Amino acid sequence: MRIVIAGAGEVGTHLAKLLSREDMEISLLDEDPERLGDLSANYDLLTRAGNPTSIHDLREVGVEGCDLFISVTPHETENMTACLIANSLGAKRTLARIDNYEYLLPENKIFFEDMGLNHLIYPEVLAANEIEASLRTNWMRYHLQLCQGALELCIIKVRETAKVLGQTFASGIYNHGKYRIVAIKRDQQTIIPRGQDTVEVNDLVYCVCPKENMEFMREELGKNKREIKNVIFFGGDRIARKAATELVDEMNIKIIEKDRDLCNTLSEKVPNALIINADGSDMDVLKEEGIQEADAFVAVTDSSEANIFACLAAKRFGVRKTIAEVENLDYIPMAEGLDIGTVLNKKTIAASYIYQMLLDASVRGVHNLTNADAEIVEFYAKEDSKVTKNKVRDLDIPDEANIAGIVRAGEGVLVNGDTQIISGDLVVVFCKSHVIRNLERYFK
Repeated sequence: MRIVIAGAGEVGTHLAKLLSREDMEISLLDEDPERLGDLSANYDLLTRAGNPTSIHDLREVGVEGCDLFISVTPHETENMTACLIANSLGAKRTLARIDNYEYLLPENKIFFEDMGLNHLIYPEVLAANEIEASLRTNWMRYHLQLCQGALELCIIKVRETAKVLGQTFASGIYNHGKYRIVAIKRDQQTIIPRGQDTVEVNDLVYCVCPKENMEFMREELGKNKREIKNVIFFGGDRIARKAATELVDEMNIKIIEKDRDLCNTLSEKVPNALIINADGSDMDVLKEEGIQEADAFVAVTDSSEANIFACLAAKRFGVRKTIAEVENLDYIPMAEGLDIGTVLNKKTIAASYIYQMLLDASVRGVHNLTNADAEIVEFYAKEDSKVTKNKVRDLDIPDEANIAGIVRAGEGVLVNGDTQIISGDLVVVFCKSHVIRNLERYFK
């Protein structure tokens, strides 16, 4: 597969590095040679300095006949123009990064496809959606609906009150069939649990369960429900605007933003939220705006460092739920080690969305997990595919993968060793990122 990426910013560079691990021909185009740096020397990809909207430069980088052209520069108009030109030059599919939510509305999909724009991605909206889900299920670090809600993925920080502490998986404690722990994150290591593994205090556990069993799982893992009514956003960018718009009818939203012009925009776009023109990194400002009474604090400025330290300050003031946008990938392990709460990264979210389009047709969906080098993948089991030949215990699935559940006739069911997957099942698999390609052969 041949892929051309225009834009060597954070999203484009991260995506190029991710795809370079695969058996693909990757080309990265950017106007600024310094951004390209020594990427071609360190990764299996080609780089070229050029203008994404230049017909000459697009031809030179090999856009004619490429399987996918991706334009993820910071400029929406440039991305859309580049995709239109690439389509005219013979690119088989195109994807543009945008910043206009109207373009994502379902009624506009055919309009853009007719123009030659096959896919549109708005990373800030994807991040805002994760914030909304996190605030609505506040006893978890992260929550994701799988297979259109048939199953739920829940990431939970284990505390001393959990009933399952120190019990091996072989002990039978999890044989209730109500939820399944598919992975454990401990000291920056992602563990696929086997018989003698145990759950320990401060582990992040990755659980899959049907929605009706979430209360049982919460009690087993010692988590208490907390109602979130008062939320403070530090930073008023697109992520904050979109999340606040969706939440403002359910919660009391306060946005602290130091840019006056942006505050005026927020006042128009989110009229029911309280907009404060101040520096949210100032502790006196936070105290004055009632940080002690806040149920949740969400830091989404363009500075990873400021977001991390603001969440630490909020924790010191007694805020139980904190969410930080951390765009510097090197800072994510540190942020998790400091126990600041939910960590978001637009690059990994966007890369997961794009990566999904490059997999076999048996793949229904891929969900990248920011706080683990892992994915949740939804596979269709095809007739006579390898995964239908034996019970789960005899499938010889890679050690770095774990079949969590299936959806059959619209009903989510957890798997065990005796489960027999049949043609037509939608199979949910937790796996390390690098084994997805190996798993595809089980479902073809």
